[in-house]
Amino acid sequence: MSRLHSSLARTAVVTGFAGAAVLAGAGGASAETEVAEPSTFTSAFTAMATPDAVINSDGVPTPGTPGASGTFTYRINSDLEIICYDISLSGVTPPFQSPAKTATHVHQAAAGQAGPPRLAFPNPEDDGSGRLVSSGCLQGPFTTGVVADGADTGAGFTLAQIEADPSSFFTDTHTAASPAGAVRGQLTPIPTGGVETGAGGTAEDTAGGTALLPVAGLAALVAAGAVALRRRTTTGG
Repeated sequence: MSRLHSSLARTAVVTGFAGAAVLAGAGGASAETEVAEPSTFTSAFTAMATPDAVINSDGVPTPGTPGASGTFTYRINSDLEIICYDISLSGVTPPFQSPAKTATHVHQAAAGQAGPPRLAFPNPEDDGSGRLVSSGCLQGPFTTGVVADGADTGAGFTLAQIEADPSSFFTDTHTAASPAGAVRGQLTPIPTGGVETGAGGTAEDTAGGTALLPVAGLAALVAAGAVALRRRTTTGG
């Protein structure tokens, strides 16, 4: 069983979006496909997620898990409709819980507002150090398992919509203890050009090339405008 499908099977139910209903049989529903990392990306985004940014489905500030934090990095190839995710959570305690098919999402809403989930990612798992991590790549079309106005909230969504207005999207994860969200952060664009990494390779500065932001020290680097990226080993497509 794939990581995505096993995560979907483990996910239960909680608050996510006002007026949304759970899609019948959503626990096993999936439109997106796990794929290999593409060789290039058209954009990249990060979010430094904190509990104080959480808003409930009625738009009311509802602080999440005290002391928790999360780093979410997304790399997009909108031509292929592929999004690669690297998620790391600290201080977040499962079980995860959401009315969507997983509890880790990208929602469409500006800072301080509530909005529907558009993408659902496998829930992070303990890496043995107490951190919860998740990484991989998904290709659309996308579904969330949540229905609003008669349609899945991922139906018709394209990754180009994030590229067009990233500040109108946030990412979060939900737990049984913090159903409105354990942590939340707005998406912020980051460079997709490669730089020397010092980690066993060089990311080429070629047009259309990309790399991955390291998790450690990301907030400070973004603030300074000097984000170091590393390219993963490409395994296909």
